[in-house]
Amino acid sequence: MRLAALPMYDLPEVAAATDALWAALARRLREAGVAGVPDRLQHGADGRAAWGSPDLLFAQTCGFPLMHEFDGRLALIATPVYAVHGCKGATYRSRIVVREDDRRARFAEFAGAVAAINAEDSHSGFNILRWRVAQEGRSPFFARLERTGAHVASVAAVQAGRADLAAIDCVTFALLERYRPRALEGIRVLEDTPAAPALPFVTAARANEDELRVLRRALNETLADPGLAGTRAALLLIGAEELPLARYRAIREFARQGAGARLA
Repeated sequence: MRLAALPMYDLPEVAAATDALWAALARRLREAGVAGVPDRLQHGADGRAAWGSPDLLFAQTCGFPLMHEFDGRLALIATPVYAVHGCKGATYRSRIVVREDDRRARFAEFAGAVAAINAEDSHSGFNILRWRVAQEGRSPFFARLERTGAHVASVAAVQAGRADLAAIDCVTFALLERYRPRALEGIRVLEDTPAAPALPFVTAARANEDELRVLRRALNETLADPGLAGTRAALLLIGAEELPLARYRAIREFARQGAGARLA
């Protein structure tokens, strides 16, 4: 049996919609003759374990591991398009968030503050924040880092006062706005970062061109199915684009430009 996981935006509030999307996609893959299509997604799956599995059929990853740790080990299927603030076409941004009662108005004023980061292999939570710090020309910039393990936990750290600032994936931010507005109480957006290609749908690198065509066709049909309009709306998902892998080099470039900066 192959493996399928969509761990990046797997909030419990959208689990039913994510499962419905997969069920429709899995049915089309079986009809196209794909073997070993799993009935269910692996919810709560370790993303790194899924991305590194030779049995991976379908998953979503972050562009940073795609271009670094898993470079050459994953094949790009398509890039999703979300109907949220910060996404334009198949791109996304981070929203740099602070507390509403924090009177600092500019990023530069947060020198010496505490920043929350989800993970050092995250573009939206770490790589782009390091790039932003590099623009200030001060290193180290923050007094301390609060490592949280997840964007949702980073927002909570800022809200609770354990951190002063965090960079949050704009899709996660929009999902919280819709499903957990209390998680954003007392939070404001300081600024939005530059755009990068959104979190890609991928399969194991052993997939050949015929297999990739089948995956793309099944995905496009699923994302255009009128009967799944409510499912897609629940996920804030409106389509997908077939970006060339070279577009993700932008994430490497942000990493290169930020490499000399120390967050703390």
